[in-house]
Amino acid sequence: MELSHLVALRRDLHAHPELGFAEQRTSDIVAAFLTELGIEVHRGIGKTGVVGVLRRGDSPRSIGLRADMDALPMNDDGDQPWKSTHDGVCHACGHDGHTVMLLGAAQALVASGDVNGTVYFIFQPAEEGLAGAQAMIDDGLFTRFPCDAVYAIHNWPELPLGSAQTRPGPIMAAADRFDITVQGGGGHAAQPHLSPDTLLATSELVVQLNTIVARAVDPCEAALLTVTRIQGGFSHNMIPAQASITGTVRTFNPQVQDVVEQRLRQMAQHVTAAHGLQADVRYHRYYPATINSAAEAAVALQAARAAGLQTQEAPKPALTSEDFSFMLQARPGAYLWLGAGDSRPLHHSAYDFNDEVIPFGIGWFCALVQESLG
Repeated sequence: MELSHLVALRRDLHAHPELGFAEQRTSDIVAAFLTELGIEVHRGIGKTGVVGVLRRGDSPRSIGLRADMDALPMNDDGDQPWKSTHDGVCHACGHDGHTVMLLGAAQALVASGDVNGTVYFIFQPAEEGLAGAQAMIDDGLFTRFPCDAVYAIHNWPELPLGSAQTRPGPIMAAADRFDITVQGGGGHAAQPHLSPDTLLATSELVVQLNTIVARAVDPCEAALLTVTRIQGGFSHNMIPAQASITGTVRTFNPQVQDVVEQRLRQMAQHVTAAHGLQADVRYHRYYPATINSAAEAAVALQAARAAGLQTQEAPKPALTSEDFSFMLQARPGAYLWLGAGDSRPLHHSAYDFNDEVIPFGIGWFCALVQESLG
């Protein structure tokens, strides 16, 4: 298939985005594409996940290549002819491009015959907050398809087109969510002496939460706590009975993660108690940190150089998160940032994957196989 046909396929996927665990049309397209290439296809792994198996030669070695397929629950505000046709669903992270790059690599590897071992093409559902990687693992991904190492790619608008970065150790952060409900008050705004003020306590708690990283975490460690939502009240003359705070915590070190959660829980209870109120805290650690193994990070960079990319070791990890972390807890591997050049930021409502990236991604996937199984 020529590049123009892969671009057309990418744009078709962009026009028909699907949310996590609902990627039925996308997985149908992936399975049909792989089947036409003569690749063995397995479906329904982690609900809508697809794995293609290419076996060549007599080597027992194997490699897993992963692409994510899901879109985001947001409107597409782009002006391209292939903008989303589904209200409230948009490929604003480039998973349509990741899917097509891996399909293009499968096609190139079948055509080249330059494989001695087994390649597992892993098309994963539900990366955006729903832990599709863990769902595939729970469904027997690595017992059925025992990869020696596993690799993934993400387009990266912060890097120039034709460049790539990764690093040994942490590359993406662990992601936690906290929800705090402050309750026990409520009354007339003109009689604040008769009722604890939930909004005053909530406001104070927001300020105090922002001191945790600065005063409870070792300054040599990386951590982030951000309050992203405050809700409470429905009238100009009433103190509400409850208010709520939602936010995120990002860390790389599990011990730091423990400290932040512990201090957040203590602070929520103590600040609200000082106002005569109670706090209900829900804290969810939904993605661990993405940790590259050193040897595989080196292989990823070597493959990028072999594919003609300008490479360097990433100077620091990102505080964004990625559920490929679950796969890296189960197998050695690495996660690569692939320069996207002139592109809107990821998760922007007018973001569109830069189709000029496609050949670089295909080249990297193929070079990985040649480095590992050649």
